[in-house]
Amino acid sequence: MDDSLRTLAGIAVSALAATNIFPVAAHAQTEAASSSSSLQPRTENGRQIFDATQFARFNPRTALDIVNQVPGFTIDTGDDDERGLGQADENVLINGARISGKNSDAFTFLGRISAANVLRVEIVDGATLSISGLSGQVLNLVTKADDSNGLSGNFKWKPQWRRSGNNWFAGEASISGKLGKGDFTLAIENDAARNGVEGPEQVTDRFGNLLFERDEIARYRQDQPKLSGSYNRTSEAGSIFNVNAAYQIFRRRESVATDRTQTGQSDIFELYDSRENEWNAEFSADYDFALGGGRLKLIGLQRFEHSPVSDFFGQTFTDGVTAPNGSRFNRVTDEGESIFRAEYGWKTKGGTDWGFSVEGAYNFLDNEGALAVLDSQGIFQPVALTNANSKVTEYRGEFIGSYGRPLLENLSLQATLGGEYSKISQSGAAGQSRSFVRPKGSVSLAWRPQDDLDVSLKLERSVGQLNFFDFVESVDVSQNNGNAGNPELVPPQSWRAELEATQKLGPWGSVTVNIYGEKFSDIVDSIPITTTTEARGNLDSATSYGVEMVTSILLDPIGWAGAKLDFEGEVRKSSLNDPVTGVSRRINDDKIFTYEANFRHDVPGSNWAWGAGVEDFRYSRFLRLDQSNRFRTGGPYSWIFVEHKDVFGLTVQANLGNLFGRSEQFTRTVYENRRDGPIGFVEDRSREFGLIYRLTVSGSF
Repeated sequence: MDDSLRTLAGIAVSALAATNIFPVAAHAQTEAASSSSSLQPRTENGRQIFDATQFARFNPRTALDIVNQVPGFTIDTGDDDERGLGQADENVLINGARISGKNSDAFTFLGRISAANVLRVEIVDGATLSISGLSGQVLNLVTKADDSNGLSGNFKWKPQWRRSGNNWFAGEASISGKLGKGDFTLAIENDAARNGVEGPEQVTDRFGNLLFERDEIARYRQDQPKLSGSYNRTSEAGSIFNVNAAYQIFRRRESVATDRTQTGQSDIFELYDSRENEWNAEFSADYDFALGGGRLKLIGLQRFEHSPVSDFFGQTFTDGVTAPNGSRFNRVTDEGESIFRAEYGWKTKGGTDWGFSVEGAYNFLDNEGALAVLDSQGIFQPVALTNANSKVTEYRGEFIGSYGRPLLENLSLQATLGGEYSKISQSGAAGQSRSFVRPKGSVSLAWRPQDDLDVSLKLERSVGQLNFFDFVESVDVSQNNGNAGNPELVPPQSWRAELEATQKLGPWGSVTVNIYGEKFSDIVDSIPITTTTEARGNLDSATSYGVEMVTSILLDPIGWAGAKLDFEGEVRKSSLNDPVTGVSRRINDDKIFTYEANFRHDVPGSNWAWGAGVEDFRYSRFLRLDQSNRFRTGGPYSWIFVEHKDVFGLTVQANLGNLFGRSEQFTRTVYENRRDGPIGFVEDRSREFGLIYRLTVSGSF
């Protein structure tokens, strides 16, 4: 531990010692916690309801702190590749309304709402709501109006220390108040990172004979300062207006410094350096008002991003004779998205919900890429690329109709049907223009056979979003390979069926199990373009199926008051026919399993809490035309923490991570020509990152 960390630890210990930590002097919130510590919900009209006071023992600062402690519920931000705004797929609502936006999700919005303004949390099956696209367990956060004219806010500082570097600049803060007849929020945050790993790598031939070794030190630095603001107003007639704006700067620095040694030859120093200097901005607004016998919601969004990236890899020889070599790939990309969406819904007799939505969108990616290689004089000479300078655009229109109604007292139906038209065009040497029509829709059933059991079934036909970077040529200088770019890409489609069941366990908590299966057509994976080049392309079909479980076990019934165990995990299996070997394999870089278990004990009658956790994951190999890449963890990541909820009015948590010494393992098998031929060489590396010390200081005003 360095001197700065020792000093900080001394200050923290002194602060904790200065607080009243004994039960007889506990803070007022602790008394409230002991009197209403049960996390067992009540049931009203098929909804599981938690009052905000039930979470007092956690001393929450924000709505996110409350939601994170709801038994058996995990925030799902939906499909990151969602086309446009689309139907709702995030499982969090705020006052019955979905969160509109692309770069701000439930974590962001919940983190800006003061816990003092939360009335209750409701858990309901999405198929029973009048919101197209939702199914399974959905959380609705109900807030109360802030009638004060003053300002309130929240802040969180999250410094971190590890042997590869100290991170002092991660944190967030927000302030909210009245502005005219509406409410505003201003927020600033920085998702900063100072990470690093180091360790040896061995390179062997096909027979396992050592060719050479590398001693590698990798460092990663990231800062993402983001300034955002929102304003909302509800008129006396019930019309709702929201506007959101955000501007973010993204700075990334990544390097790998390597000492390469080989018996009988001079050492070689290798350096990989990657830099990105991005800025992005987003503006969105929506207006919801009564029209005719229903309500119309109009949504508009504009997003823009500018991303210059520079990658370099070079070798310096210590023999004093061989000239240095190296290559550099620079890319400047502009991306944008413009969306307009209209949603109209109304009710008829019998509780039937009707609705339709219309959405139009324009997306573009304008890319310029340049490759240069060092010559014998140490001067970078340009290398011609065929498809690196190109602009990809998409015009898209979508129409979806929806219908929902109760079939029985405990059985509800929701159905959607529609389709989309898209036109994708690409300029440059490989440019062309194509158009597509794709059907979309879903059918969901929500069934409550008994008060403590919810079952939902959903069948959905969806269209995926293409990554426009797959259309243009790029080069990976560190691995000496590239992507040729593929102008023939078409949007993937899928059929997905899922069955979800949530069993309430009374005072013990709850458990949710989701079983799913998916059938893809035109799935995007790595494919050969010629005998020596490859790109991302469409394969005819693929399948995926798996099971997810989320559970919270409360230990109060066995006499351990204030203790709970949370677990979430998933196992998945996928299959497609490999385009090189013809053999069935998993989808590239597809999830095999993930899990995370957390234990937390809020000590009754005090402001103390402590706990521990463990998590791990495994993904399938990433295959290219001539190589196989496999990343895996060298064991689970684990942590312990201790928390005090009133250090001069602040909540302070100290966290010690990587107790089991997890490392990162990576193996790259490179073939002489293609993966159906002989192996050329194998790189096998192991990198360690040691213990991680974290401190979280949060407060509100």
